[in-house]
Amino acid sequence: MRYRLTFITGAAVGYVLGARAGRERYEELRKGARRIAQNPAVRNTAETAAVNGRALVTRTVDKVGDRLPGSVGERIRSLRERGQGVDDDWGTSNT
Repeated sequence: MRYRLTFITGAAVGYVLGARAGRERYEELRKGARRIAQNPAVRNTAETAAVNGRALVTRTVDKVGDRLPGSVGERIRSLRERGQGVDDDWGTSNT
């Protein structure tokens, strides 16, 4: 699925950059992309993926934390400290 999504994204970007359809077609594509990005189902899916990704990273770091290179461990600790007590509302909507 990841490769399919990457391919579709690449094809869309290639079309936009290489199209000779003009500004009107570009604006149509941009509006369509914005409509998709603002769709509550898409936003909720992105939010769920972000939460699951953070949980996976946390579990992985807990398991292999002592085997990580020092610079990686320091970066993870700094990100955890910076994020303490801050609710991440990315991807949420009032709909």
